[in-house]
Amino acid sequence: MAGLYYEEFEIGQVFEHALTRTVTEMDNILFCAMTHNPQPLHLDAEFAKETEFGQRLVNSLFTLGLMIGVSVGDTTLGTTIANLGMTDVKFPKPVFHGDTLRSVTTVREKRESKSRPDAGIVVFEHRSINQRGEEVAFCVRSAFMKKRPA
Repeated sequence: MAGLYYEEFEIGQVFEHALTRTVTEMDNILFCAMTHNPQPLHLDAEFAKETEFGQRLVNSLFTLGLMIGVSVGDTTLGTTIANLGMTDVKFPKPVFHGDTLRSVTTVREKRESKSRPDAGIVVFEHRSINQRGEEVAFCVRSAFMKKRPA
């Protein structure tokens, strides 16, 4: 599915993304390796057993990337010019190997670009929820979006 143009977004519009993902141990290990993150809480089962979680945690930046990535097909695929920023990033619950995540995106606001008549800014609120119904990630993302061609 192609992304939506600026004009097609409505404030309050909710996207309950059909794509879900069970996060695997390999996802976590590869992400940590690719980002040079040696945190034992993500990689060392014996270390993690001694923490309050009792097991390894999935790298939160993987969770953030997955949450936003899942939203692309329904919202911005081919119609975004650039991400302008992400704020209010929160991880209220941990993600463990084997958790299945779903994502929900809400359009928080939108405004015309002051510098480009062919574009606008859409502010999205992203949430990721695990199979237990717990919110595991949240962020606000501002995207510079194309307007529909004339």
